[in-house]
Amino acid sequence: MSVAIRLENVTKSFAFRSRKSGLKHLLLHPSEWRKRERGDRINPVLRGVNLQIEQGESVGITGRNGSGKSSLLGIIGGVLFPDSGKVLVHGKVGMMLELGAGFASELSGRENILVNGVMQGARRREILRKMDEIIAFSGLERFIDSPIFTYSSGMLARLGFAVMTHLSLDILLVDEVLAVGDGDFHARCLDRIRALQNNGVTLILVSHNRTEIETFCDRVCLLENGVAVLQMCGKNGKTNTEIGIDGN
Repeated sequence: MSVAIRLENVTKSFAFRSRKSGLKHLLLHPSEWRKRERGDRINPVLRGVNLQIEQGESVGITGRNGSGKSSLLGIIGGVLFPDSGKVLVHGKVGMMLELGAGFASELSGRENILVNGVMQGARRREILRKMDEIIAFSGLERFIDSPIFTYSSGMLARLGFAVMTHLSLDILLVDEVLAVGDGDFHARCLDRIRALQNNGVTLILVSHNRTEIETFCDRVCLLENGVAVLQMCGKNGKTNTEIGIDGN
């Protein structure tokens, strides 16, 4: 099997600025512009993470809140850049970090399918060919030509999931978004994820849900204080240790 994702000694930190380094304070006290970094506090989120994921493999990422899970997913997806280390990604990546993000409120659901698909790197022809299938999966036929601002949060989640999982992808990144919609739609979402796995799509799932991890993942990457600890778990029946995955 070929490698889909490889992370080598990846580190990432964020600077938390003090209240006195805010824009308002600096505009009122221009003499402090050169001092603005003195109050910064550097918070390391990822510390030398090494991770290799094979093509078609399903890997769960879990850990306590603030352990760096979403940051790691953002780096793999290219929306964040590491401070140091190497990130190698082979294939077309689709990201489900927040369903409905990026939709234009004044456009209709149908128009947003096209815009969102293009933003994800899909060709217009591909989106138009799959338009009816996407709409049918979302179950929003009655509302699809209404502007997005009339949609509920559940409707936005349905449309976002339908768009992302019907594009041609090699790698799918999912961040705590599988529990969408009502029971029937949630079941269809799980079936859709399984279908993508059967088609060879590489899956990375960030979740605190033990059942989701065990159902979909070949192994899990446990993040502790920004360090990745790999342990076997899940659907391949190789659970070697108990892994705490609550969000506390």
